[in-house]
Amino acid sequence: MTPELKQRIDSLVQKNKIMVFMKGNKLMPQCGFSNNVVQIINTLGVPFETFDVLADQEIRQGIKEYSNWPTIPQVYLNGEFLGGSDILIEMYNKGELQQLVEVALAS
Repeated sequence: MTPELKQRIDSLVQKNKIMVFMKGNKLMPQCGFSNNVVQIINTLGVPFETFDVLADQEIRQGIKEYSNWPTIPQVYLNGEFLGGSDILIEMYNKGELQQLVEVALAS
């Protein structure tokens, strides 16, 4: 990964409390997994930003290396990688996601 690409991803992750790298955007997800993540975060009623990896091949590949995670979507909370669709569903069902988001937004 180039230093420039790492800086671009760092910037997106750091400037947004909740950042989702996904296929499509929060208004029009382009895959079921991305849609699952959007629906979960919408249920929490908190602000979040998305980045459409379909529009930027460099970030689409780079984000996988950045997180050491092979799939998209990828969710970041307060600059930390949380996981993808399955992990978010699991955390939401256990009530863990709501707590983490509340703490992150309060900080």
